[in-house]
Amino acid sequence: MRQPCAGFVVAVVLALSGCLDSAGIAPQQARLDANALSPGAALAQARREAGWPQEDWWRQYRDPQLDAWIARALEHSPRLDEAEARVRQAMALAGEARAAEAPQLAGGAGLQRQHWPDDALHGPGALGGSSHWNGEAGLGLRYALDLWGRERDASESARHAAYARAAEGRVVQLELQRNIVRVYVQLALRHAERDILKATLAQQEQILAIARRRLAGGLGTAFEVSQASAPLPETRRQIAALDARIALAGHQLAALAGQGPGAAAALQRPKLRLAAQPSLPAVLPADLLGRRPDVVARRWQVAAQADAVDVARADFYPNVDLVARLGFGAVGGGALALLRADKLGGSIGPALSLPLFDGGRRRERLGAASADYDAAVARYNLTLTSALREIADQLIRLRSLEAQQRLAAEALATAEASWCLAERAWRGGLTDYLAVLEAQARLFERQRVQQRVWAARLVAHAELTVALGGGLLDARHSPAEPLLAPRRVPLAAAGAAPR
Repeated sequence: MRQPCAGFVVAVVLALSGCLDSAGIAPQQARLDANALSPGAALAQARREAGWPQEDWWRQYRDPQLDAWIARALEHSPRLDEAEARVRQAMALAGEARAAEAPQLAGGAGLQRQHWPDDALHGPGALGGSSHWNGEAGLGLRYALDLWGRERDASESARHAAYARAAEGRVVQLELQRNIVRVYVQLALRHAERDILKATLAQQEQILAIARRRLAGGLGTAFEVSQASAPLPETRRQIAALDARIALAGHQLAALAGQGPGAAAALQRPKLRLAAQPSLPAVLPADLLGRRPDVVARRWQVAAQADAVDVARADFYPNVDLVARLGFGAVGGGALALLRADKLGGSIGPALSLPLFDGGRRRERLGAASADYDAAVARYNLTLTSALREIADQLIRLRSLEAQQRLAAEALATAEASWCLAERAWRGGLTDYLAVLEAQARLFERQRVQQRVWAARLVAHAELTVALGGGLLDARHSPAEPLLAPRRVPLAAAGAAPR
């Protein structure tokens, strides 16, 4: 009898597989064209990001204590511990999916004692009332030929999901660093405001002493003494309130660093200068946006969902595995009869599973995967537009604060001149002390405004730095540096996202 040709067999298989149709089910969303805001770095090695902005961007503030606190936070923060655990979980799942591409070898053995009854139902016969051993032992091999790329796409999807987790870990890092810088700048501002209030209190006490001496010499009045002493309690209250805010800021830093409130006791006054002017390059590279870790994470999620769509589509095609078995088998005889050489047997050949009818289950699975892809694209588009808005907002805020800084300096100079004139007039007996108090209040308020503008500019610069992905490009930056800080979330998969 003639054997059917291979072409005929393939034709029959494809015809039967046509019983399940995937037509009409496909993703509908498209990623926004970043154009000039393209990712920049091509997919090279999974653990490397060429030209990633410098990670230690906060060092430009030149405060060793700030550096130490951020290092402590990167070491002990519970949020980073959780992010690192999620990355390890994603890596393990990616390894599990990749294992499905490898040959699967399993061994097994079984030994049973068989007794045959001797009664009207089962016997009598040659075996009635007898007992013997049945045994088998062997190795089984199964290897998915993956003709349609299903296992490969499933592995790629899991790997891309792990990359996304790594990029999300970098988002957590940046958020932690930004929060520490923001609190630290506010701590420096509170100390500066306290200095202003202490100077205010010292001058108020000096003026009160002068007013009392004038009253004792018959040159002043009790009303002037009363006016000079009136603002002192309020100034002392404001100093006490600032002391509490300084302590609370220390507790906040300790919590961000994963420490108890007692760790704040070692916190010294910040050395960073509020008046420092962190510089920005004349031109910000447009591809920095594509390196933001949240944008990178969204692109990896899109890639993972695209692979998931391919996996769901491959389910419509026949699955062919290579199956082999080698082992011993024995029915009857002694317990060790299966170990004889003549009991050794084996088999090898393809195993085919062909989907014919499943009630629409595969179509619905493909539809769900396509919808997940569309949702991932929508999240990427939303993240991209939000990133653009965030960068634009921070640039506007910085320009505004630069203008406010100039105006605050002018207002402070005017207040200083006004206060000097008022004090000289009062000392010369040309005016009462009320004019001095009013001029003094304006002077110190202008000083506080200037300190707040300086602090706001430092915070805005940090916000812009984070909005650009964690730093500005440095010509000395090595393209071999990993996306994530080496101490935290050390994933080998946190590389450049796909275009």
